[in-house]
Parts: sequence; C-alpha cells; structure tokens
Amino acid sequence: MIQLLDYDFMRRALVAAFFTGLAAPAIGTFLVQRRLALLGDGIGHVALTGVALGLLTGIAPIVTAVIVAAIGAVVIELLRMFGRTSGDVALAMLFYGGIAGGVLLTNLADESAAKLNSYLFGSITTVSGGDLVLVGILGVLVLVLSVGLSPQLFAVCQDEEHARVSGVPVRAYSILIAILAAVTITVAMRTVGLLLVSALMVVPVAASQQLTRSFRSTHVAAMAIGLFAALGGVLASYQINTQPGPTIVILALGVFAAAALAGAFARRLRARRRPVDSY
Repeated sequence: MIQLLDYDFMRRALVAAFFTGLAAPAIGTFLVQRRLALLGDGIGHVALTGVALGLLTGIAPIVTAVIVAAIGAVVIELLRMFGRTSGDVALAMLFYGGIAGGVLLTNLADESAAKLNSYLFGSITTVSGGDLVLVGILGVLVLVLSVGLSPQLFAVCQDEEHARVSGVPVRAYSILIAILAAVTITVAMRTVGLLLVSALMVVPVAASQQLTRSFRSTHVAAMAIGLFAALGGVLASYQINTQPGPTIVILALGVFAAAALAGAFARRLRARRRPVDSY
C-alpha cells in the first residue's frame, strides 16, 4: 500500500480526496439541516454548464464551473426567498437547464463525450498540479467558513424566523450557504463527479446522525466519515480497478448502513436500561 505513494498521480489523487472528503460533509450538514439535500444535485447540473463553458472558451473548467455554479446557487436561493416558484420546481429547472446547457456547449466546443464524462463521474487520477492548487484553495475556504461560522449558519438552518428576530442577517447567510455548496461541488467534481457529488455531501451526514445527538458532534463526525470514504474509496478503486467516484459513494453508503445498525442497537440498549415507571 505504501508503494502507491511512489506515483505522482496517486499522491495528487489522495490530496484531492482529502479536501473533498472534509469539505463536502462540512457544508452538506447545513443543507441536510435545511432539508435541501437535493440542492447539491441541482447545482451540480449547473456546474456542468460551467465545465462546458470552460471547454468552449479554453479557460480552466474548474474556474468557469465555480462561477457558473455560484451564480446558479444564488439564483435558486433568491427564487426561494422572493419568487413565487416553489423550491422543488426551481430545482427541477436547474436540473434540466444545467444538463441541456452543458451538452449544448460541449457540442459547440467539439469535445468528445469522454471528456464530459470525466467531470460527470469523476477522474481523480487525472488531476493536474494546477487543478490540485485550485482544489486545495477552494477546499480550505469552504472548511474555514463552514466551521468558523457554524453557530450563525446553524441558527439560520434551524429556525430562520428566530434567527431573524435575534438580529442574524438570514438572507446573507442563506446566500453564503448556497455559494459554499457551489464551491464544494466544484471541488468535488474531479473526485466523485458532478452526478455523484451530492451523495458525498449527504450520506456522511446521514450516517453521523445515526450515532450522534448534537449538531456539533454530527458536523464533526460527518467530516470524519467523509474523509474516510474519500481516502478509502481512492485506495480501494486502485486495488480493485474501478472508478474512484462510484467506489467512494459505495463506501460511504456502507458506512451509513453500519452506522444505522449500530445506532438502532444503541437505542434499543438504552431503552432496555431505562427504568420502567411504576403505578
């Protein structure tokens, strides 16, 4: 296993997986808390248009994907705040518009479907040094803001009305959550792919909720599970010759299944130890 570190592409892949595994659940915890678990899918489809725009213009696809995904995230948040369109309808428009725009621009750029697939399903072993620098910078940005502002972001996610009465700028923090989600999706697109990135934002959070009782412990446990799934998935994919993205997601789902069983067993054990009320 140590011999894997002799390969440059493997070292870059593990570093990219490190940032992805931490950043995705870090912001995903807030999306789950707000019951916007599918927002990652919608933004991921919009980011596809950003990738295709980069291929068409010759600009680094990560840069254009960040810009387009952030714009799409802000638009969906503004529609949710002020528009008459319901959240699920707005997300549906992101889904369809993002895919259509991505495929159309890719055709105009005269790029092959294989090129687009590397972003749809991830291609972590082809991450370049320049990609890795961008992934590292964006990953650190997401981690610093999501962890440093966790009390304010939690207040917004838990109860918007109470947060607004308490003087918290709810709209600003809501837009910040959407932008951080867009940046996270862009960070993770080379690791797990745009079609699977939402899983890495949601599944570790769902797994940690089976074992924890407070938001803080859920947040920390989710990042730990995401890190384990990302690094473990990359190493396992190399050993069994599979794509890293799907391997990472399957490993995360396996952790969720184990956590659900352990959580159910712990709850049943606590129920048995609870004293029975007497008449």
